Amino acid sequence: MAKDRYQSHDYYLMDELLTDEHKLIRDAAREWVKRDVSPIIEEYAQKAEFPTQIIKGLSEIGAFGPYIPTEYGGGGLDQISYGLIMQEIERGDSGVRSTASVQSSLVMYPIYTFGTEEQRKKYLPKLASGEWMGCFGLTEPDHGSNPAGMVTNYKDAGDHVILNGAKMWISNAPFADVAVVWAKDENGDIRGLVVERGMEGFSTPETHGKWSLRASATGELVFDNVKVPKENIFPTVKGLKGPLSCLNSARYGIAWGAIGAALDCYDTALRYSQERKQFGRPIGGFQLQQKKLAEMITEITKAQLLTWRLGVLKNENRATPAQISMAKRNNVNMAIQIAREARQMLGGMGITGEYPIMRHMMNLESVITYEGTHDVHLLITGMDVTGFNAFT
Repeated sequence: MAKDRYQSHDYYLMDELLTDEHKLIRDAAREWVKRDVSPIIEEYAQKAEFPTQIIKGLSEIGAFGPYIPTEYGGGGLDQISYGLIMQEIERGDSGVRSTASVQSSLVMYPIYTFGTEEQRKKYLPKLASGEWMGCFGLTEPDHGSNPAGMVTNYKDAGDHVILNGAKMWISNAPFADVAVVWAKDENGDIRGLVVERGMEGFSTPETHGKWSLRASATGELVFDNVKVPKENIFPTVKGLKGPLSCLNSARYGIAWGAIGAALDCYDTALRYSQERKQFGRPIGGFQLQQKKLAEMITEITKAQLLTWRLGVLKNENRATPAQISMAKRNNVNMAIQIAREARQMLGGMGITGEYPIMRHMMNLESVITYEGTHDVHLLITGMDVTGFNAFT
């Protein structure tokens, strides 16, 4: 098994902006990743399998619903704590962070925010403990960046509704116990409802052949005349406000998580540059290698400052969707560029599973696309600063 030699990097002394609680939470997540994720993740990525044995550990470090109130099994923590946990998990692997991010922001968050008290009590404690795992059904085969065009729908049938349609590219789908699904009612309004595994006509075929997020389970959600009790419908939220608010929370976590992937690539490249010798000296002594490393730590530091400020605004309920879009877009792009530069620094060794860089780089190709593509987030910022909608 590979030894995790990772050391974090804090060029602008960002730790001074964190509370002691923040640092304890982050360090616990970091140690768990070093102990339980890093030694096995390359093997699971190579065989394209999610390591289900780590679910209990994710729960124990507070990765499931860290900001959900403790009365429902959550951690009752602030948004910076959530971000730090996501950063450390993605330092291990983006796919593992996806599993935690979906559980927290796309399943527990909507149940807590939009659900009834009965729904909260039924689902949240089991999701927080990892006894149940969840997934989020919004994207469809023909409707990705345009979720308003969804065709998944349900019709009233007395004490229940009949759900039909399909969702795809769904993280956690193959093993999820519950799915938060967005579908149109008979009035054409988008509504949220909880679908449980075992409901007749509900299936979750797995997606195979991925070159990215290989240690994450991805699948489809297929609904063939599924009977869903009306008490499983979120009572008040209608339209895209519901699912988009969930995505805002998840995108915020991604903005932090991408820093973790970038830090792992930078740390690996820095150490390699100090140990690998060519022409009689370490390659870190050459100007072009120093240029790459200096630019990496500069971009990481900028991203750290961006997310910390965004976390403060989130804690004050002042962070806008456009601000979150900017951070998601910037930080994931930053991370993927660093992964590419770091891979070049390692030469041929950079493509092997002996080092994490190629795995991070492939994973980030998904992260830069999901939960709003790189270009869509650019247009969100453009619309915010100009006031003009360029989407239509």
